[in-house]
Amino acid sequence: MKRILVIDDEVWLVEMVKMALNQRGYEVIEANDGPQGVEMARKELPDLILCDVNMKKLDGYGTLSALRNEPSTATIPFILMTGMADNAGMRQGMELGADDYLPKPFTLDGLFGAVEARLKKAKTVQEKAQGALTDLRQNLSMMLPHELRTPLNGILAYGDMLVSDPSSFSPEEIADMGQTIAQSGRALERLVGTFLAYSQVEILRADPQVNVSLRAKRTVNAAQSAEVSARKQADEAKRPEDLELNLKQLTVGMSEEYFSKVVSELTHNAFKFSKPGTPVSMTLDSSMGTVWLTVSDRGRGMTADQVTKIGAFMQFDRKTHEQQGLGLGLTIARQLAEIHGGALTVQSELGIGTTATAKLPMVT
Repeated sequence: MKRILVIDDEVWLVEMVKMALNQRGYEVIEANDGPQGVEMARKELPDLILCDVNMKKLDGYGTLSALRNEPSTATIPFILMTGMADNAGMRQGMELGADDYLPKPFTLDGLFGAVEARLKKAKTVQEKAQGALTDLRQNLSMMLPHELRTPLNGILAYGDMLVSDPSSFSPEEIADMGQTIAQSGRALERLVGTFLAYSQVEILRADPQVNVSLRAKRTVNAAQSAEVSARKQADEAKRPEDLELNLKQLTVGMSEEYFSKVVSELTHNAFKFSKPGTPVSMTLDSSMGTVWLTVSDRGRGMTADQVTKIGAFMQFDRKTHEQQGLGLGLTIARQLAEIHGGALTVQSELGIGTTATAKLPMVT
């Protein structure tokens, strides 16, 4: 049974609403002023709140603001009831986070319609969040064991062989084993580095003062920095001939460390999801005071739905496609762009390829 909190200093109206909602199958709890309503909401955590705007001790806007500022009550659907539903008041309520308005006087059908619409929307949001959490659990359960064990297996297997009977191997065989161990070690190094980079970016996002200082940094020779980072990714993918560069000499309003990280993550992603022999192109250009960094591939591509779900630890079709990594590359690039006042957009078509475009601040 859904629980609804009704907040109004007109006792007769509270009783009328309570009786109507009880008959509709809802449990109703009541409060006769704003402060009492805030306390009841904290204590009871109702599924929905109906609150009058005009109350003496604390009006509906103050009640809404108090509840939206607390994590435990911030997402509870909130309907404001008012006899003065003017545009300014409605705008104020919406800015504070109201979900709907119910103009007084209202009919029972109007009351039921507003309540049921908000509860239905809340259920849809909850189901979507639960689905995203389930996808995350599945991705992590499939991703982490594979990403950690694959390079570790190579290191441990060849390490044990060299320790147990080194004399039985020729110098060429030992060199091959050493190369495999080194490659596996670098894979682990990148895995750990990517996770640490994501953790660092999350910390940066939470500190506005740090963000201000970061935006004062500069990458003076952005074209050279981008070329070095992109060629390194092409070499690691053993595809130097597939890299196509069209770079304009610009100064970018972010540190060289973070600019190089954005370039690295975008080009690494492009090589990872495209086949050898197909081009990975990168352009660096500017227009209207903005730097545009674009990386395109002709790889597997994504559906429109997958593009909307890009996020940390998200991978798609892992059961049918071999992949490596934590699914963090695009998330790190996007967050770094946003910290510096920019943005990252992704356009993709399944079977055709993907284009990622970073909008970054330009310094003249």
